[in-house]
Amino acid sequence: MSDYYEILGVSKDATKDEIKSAFRKKARELHPDVNKAPDAEEKFKELGKAYDTLSDDNKRATYDRYGEDGLKNAGFDTGGPFAGGFGDLNDIFESFFGGFGGFGFGGRPDPNAPRRGDDLRYDIKLSFEEAVFGVNKTIQFNHLELCKDCNGTGAAKGSSKKTCTKCGGSGQIKTITRTPLGNFAQITTCPVCHGAGEVIDKPCPTCQGQGMLNTEKKVEIKIPAGVDNMSKIRVSGEGDCGVNGGPNGDLFVVVFVEPSKYFKRDGINVFTELEITPAQAVLGDVVMVKTLDGEQEITIPAGIQHENIVKIKGAGIPVISRPSQRGDHIVIIKIVIPTKLSEEEKRLYQELYELNGGRKPQKSIMSKVKGVFK
Repeated sequence: MSDYYEILGVSKDATKDEIKSAFRKKARELHPDVNKAPDAEEKFKELGKAYDTLSDDNKRATYDRYGEDGLKNAGFDTGGPFAGGFGDLNDIFESFFGGFGGFGFGGRPDPNAPRRGDDLRYDIKLSFEEAVFGVNKTIQFNHLELCKDCNGTGAAKGSSKKTCTKCGGSGQIKTITRTPLGNFAQITTCPVCHGAGEVIDKPCPTCQGQGMLNTEKKVEIKIPAGVDNMSKIRVSGEGDCGVNGGPNGDLFVVVFVEPSKYFKRDGINVFTELEITPAQAVLGDVVMVKTLDGEQEITIPAGIQHENIVKIKGAGIPVISRPSQRGDHIVIIKIVIPTKLSEEEKRLYQELYELNGGRKPQKSIMSKVKGVFK
């Protein structure tokens, strides 16, 4: 059998104020409208029984001496104030908790207050070049728009909404139950108007009384230069329409960029690879490379090493916030060793080898070399 002092979390010599304070705190935690644990309702009822007993001097004295069985034998009601059920957390115990604010929560939201429409998402696929330089695109999507025939009221032409006779326009049904703790107010949403306080006698035939329609729409959007994969573009006011005069939601266009076969992107920089011969690496050269802006001439410095880079300033991706600024184009040098040589090339490589201190190879070695480069 549960101990009422343990249920409230107070000592056996707790004052009435301490018991009341403990009850208020526990009630906030355990009310089933807030606490979704399977045993929350049972614990809440036990909490009510504990408070009902310990807040009454006669019941408390009997409980302290004889326990819960002693209460029953003395003729006290041990069912507790919540044995018959209870209402929503914001609506119970007006006299005890001081109205809706007793639990620290505000009143119910006004169903007729303006509400913003929902935001929408649209995914768009761009080529690598479109993402780099920007593009205008026309997209087509569905969203909710106010019904033009009823102007969003949901009522047919020539008619209007009327005050709900069930709740008198309050949107709520209130019942009062008297208990040992005082008058318990249970407030529920009106089942006729669903909390709106108004009903529609003649629904608009176009929108079936909803006040809005699912409509297909085309919008031209400007995609700025420099967008990347998963970039989001906000188009204000193109989401679902608002309710009760609220503003429309927004449309968010999410970008997916197809990879380039030639360029690799890293932030605002692009990378390409350039294959050169050993002679170009040693002597240097001037070559043409493909950039985002077309063919461009670059200088390969003499003595460049494998996987060194040549940077083309300002030839990369535009910065979205400052399109006049761009990243760089990084050219990664790949020195390719030839696998086939002519006789003249082999002779020249041999002379170079000997000039660098190498020894003249024997005929057997030369035959093997010829076999490699045949």
